[in-house]
Amino acid sequence: MAKSLHLIVVGKLKDAHLEAIENDYLKRINNPELIIHEVKASAENKDAEGEAILKKVRDISQGGGTYLIAMAEWGKRSTSVAFAEWTRTLIERPAKICFLIAGAEGFSDEVLKSCQERISLSELTFPHKLARILLVEQLYRAQTIRSGHPYHNYGRKPDPDHIVTGK
Repeated sequence: MAKSLHLIVVGKLKDAHLEAIENDYLKRINNPELIIHEVKASAENKDAEGEAILKKVRDISQGGGTYLIAMAEWGKRSTSVAFAEWTRTLIERPAKICFLIAGAEGFSDEVLKSCQERISLSELTFPHKLARILLVEQLYRAQTIRSGHPYHNYGRKPDPDHIVTGK
């Protein structure tokens, strides 16, 4: 079972407000713990960023197995409840679990070839710094859903009059 999850991100937040939000969630995530690793951004060079990501993956794995998940807008989508259930099975794996968020140019082909899954936070496109905060929040939400904590308002039904369908 995974003792910790890892989030490898390109670049630093550099925004005290975003850091405060992230730190608030990180203090609450404990089942398992979430560790964030920042790798250096490389201006318009996703291959260099990809090398930095894969080097960090090797450092984390220390010769053991890793399970890599690319966060990508065109990845698999799910609800928060389905995501929570997916993370339940994910953390039962013996491999080290690494979520990856690329920089502004996206993932290198080498990183994508190394990933076992691609997950989407939304059909919308977000700046990678906001995607980072959204993922951290969803990992916390998943923990609360798995434990039955009321954070998610579990059991609340959506109001059909307020659902936007794009029609």
